Amino acid sequence: MIVPPLNRKLLAILAADMVGYSKAIEIDEAGTIGRLKAVRADVTDTAIALHQGRIVKLLGDGALVVFDSVVDAVICAAEIQKAVAARNGGLPEHERIVFRIGINLGDVALVDGDVYGDGVNIAARIEQLAEPGGVVVSGTAYDHLQGKLDWPLDFVGEQQVKNINRPVRMYRLRLDGKRVRWTLRKAMPRWTRTAAAALVVLALAGGGTWWFFQPAPLGAKPSVAVLPFNNYGDDEVTGRLADGLTEDIITDLARFPELEVVARNSTEVYKGKPVDARQVASALHVGFVLEGSIQRQNGRVRVTAQLIDAQTGNHLWSDRWDRPAEDVFAVQTEIAEQVTNRLGGGVGLIQAAGRAAAKRKRPENLNAYDYYLLGTEKIEEITIADEEEAIALLNRAVELDPGLARAWVELYHAHVILAGFGINPESEIKAAADVAERAVRLDPSDAEAHAVFGMSLSNKGDIARAKAELDTALRLAPGSSEILTFYTGYAARFGEPERGAQMVDQVMRLDPNYPMWTSNFFAPAYFMAGRYEDALKMLERMTPNNYDKWKWVVLSSSLAALGRMDEAKASVRETLNQYPDLTVESMINEVGLSTKERSRFVETMPLAGFPACAKPEVLAKLAKPVRLPECEAGEAQPLGQP
Repeated sequence: MIVPPLNRKLLAILAADMVGYSKAIEIDEAGTIGRLKAVRADVTDTAIALHQGRIVKLLGDGALVVFDSVVDAVICAAEIQKAVAARNGGLPEHERIVFRIGINLGDVALVDGDVYGDGVNIAARIEQLAEPGGVVVSGTAYDHLQGKLDWPLDFVGEQQVKNINRPVRMYRLRLDGKRVRWTLRKAMPRWTRTAAAALVVLALAGGGTWWFFQPAPLGAKPSVAVLPFNNYGDDEVTGRLADGLTEDIITDLARFPELEVVARNSTEVYKGKPVDARQVASALHVGFVLEGSIQRQNGRVRVTAQLIDAQTGNHLWSDRWDRPAEDVFAVQTEIAEQVTNRLGGGVGLIQAAGRAAAKRKRPENLNAYDYYLLGTEKIEEITIADEEEAIALLNRAVELDPGLARAWVELYHAHVILAGFGINPESEIKAAADVAERAVRLDPSDAEAHAVFGMSLSNKGDIARAKAELDTALRLAPGSSEILTFYTGYAARFGEPERGAQMVDQVMRLDPNYPMWTSNFFAPAYFMAGRYEDALKMLERMTPNNYDKWKWVVLSSSLAALGRMDEAKASVRETLNQYPDLTVESMINEVGLSTKERSRFVETMPLAGFPACAKPEVLAKLAKPVRLPECEAGEAQPLGQP
């Protein structure tokens, strides 16, 4: 008899059970069952469905659930524990429903709707070691989670679990968001500490310092520690401002998934002490250190900040702000946003340093993150050749690490830009939609993943969902200049062109060194708000090699609206040379345009001299074409009449 091969799959397995179930049943069977059913209906089943989980089995007091994404599994577990804890707040202890949850990522066998294998066993075993109300994840799950969660994970050692030969690494999810740094001292039994300390001393004495303090490899995510800002005013008000600014910068930087940021309680030990940035970097295992100071004097606040590369000790960047002190909280918010936008995100100084490091490495030594960094740099050049090279680099990144959500995000940008240049527009838009959906599925906590998914929905004409996704992106990262930039290009699509222009102004305040590629969004945003001079200034930062048909139309129409007719007509000639089928009607039939966008094109494009009516073969491709009255009237003329 030939036994068919098992259907195997890599899944995240979540095991949960109720703490003290047997005792609760003994005291009040009906009440316990009723409360447990209510929690399942109101909390757990909803959270599992929201995060695409599948309940494999219910065990009376527990459940076994599987997810395609380990990120979804952990976020689901965290939301369940926080919701259940809030629900328990006003209840007497004997009426509370409390769960333990364990999560493992493993290869399992799928048989008749059930799952089998070591992956399931490990999830069940580590669940038993979780604290009441807590979540524990295995080492295999942890390896796929770093940088993708709002909650820290603390190493709690290796455990030998029943029926599993090898020890299992275990990490505790910190649901309060406060990181407790794991140390050898905490993890070791007391009787081993003296011996371990002696071994460390011997290792250092024997030249082992290079190993003990070895920084993370250059290909890993960049990591940064924000030291407490020094209070040079030496008064309580300035001290509170310094503390608030430090905390705001840490919180804002932590929103960038491409960065690892050390929690504040780990850097608080350096408050008020003279420190050497390279020693701090070694102690905290980071590649970059941000330090600064605050001074209040004569009704003004002066803040300085500087970023130090721990590898070299070089100062990569420094700046100073001098502001009136009337509203210290507004000052705190403004400076925190400016600092984080200059350091973080796809165009920040930290990522720029990573790109430079990647370029110095031999191609055979590049890893997924290096390919991602180099791909993002190519995207920003906005030429056909650079976008094609970016796609090749980013595809290599996701081949090496399919779970690198940020690489899928950047692939969206590259595919969309190529489509804008007229390069296989249908297939490129389809590819962009596919990678955007994959990005947001891989990392639902990534603001930019939601932004590109929203933009892809807009490209399909699904404006309501597009706005919801971009609003989610703004909610996740309200101070991010990148997210604001993306929104500027779609505010007019949502019927809010003035808001789009105001957002451009906001980004320019947040990041005065905004890169060239942002003009791709800013020029149309200003144009749709009727700010034609500003639209032209944005386009001056680009070259004609960077223009797709939208930029050519914005350029020509803005010139015409300002009465610069000779320049407008020359621009129209160049546009039609590249896009011979472009007309007013073809533009107003672009997918998903709002009434205000169509009105802007109808108002300005004829002034520039663009042909009004679309060709019959263009109209034939449209299910319900929007027509200009003069074009419909012209078609209605009897044959032979002018």
